[in-house]
Amino acid sequence: MTYVVTDNCIKCKFMDCVEVCPVDCFYEGDNMLVIHPDECIDCGVCEPECPAEAIKPDTEPGLDKWLKINADYADAWPNITIKRDSPPDAAKFDGETGKFEKYFSAERGQGD
Repeated sequence: MTYVVTDNCIKCKFMDCVEVCPVDCFYEGDNMLVIHPDECIDCGVCEPECPAEAIKPDTEPGLDKWLKINADYADAWPNITIKRDSPPDAAKFDGETGKFEKYFSAERGQGD
């Protein structure tokens, strides 16, 4: 099992999770974070830290797409271990549906 970041992170990009991760397995895209599934130790400390509830265990049904997205982009995006401010309009996008189709960006984030 591993944890994955799902679509509610898009345009919210709260970074509370990166501070608690003991193995630094988060990677930063332009408008979301992902978890590297081969680095995640399944400790689960990140899940309750996410204000957007965007982090889920991959054992939940229907998350195969997100496991692939997390794996693919963790290899392409820079590692992030330091919490920065989320976008100023993050609360506006929290809970919006269809965010992947509307807003996902494959561009790299800043990283550490």
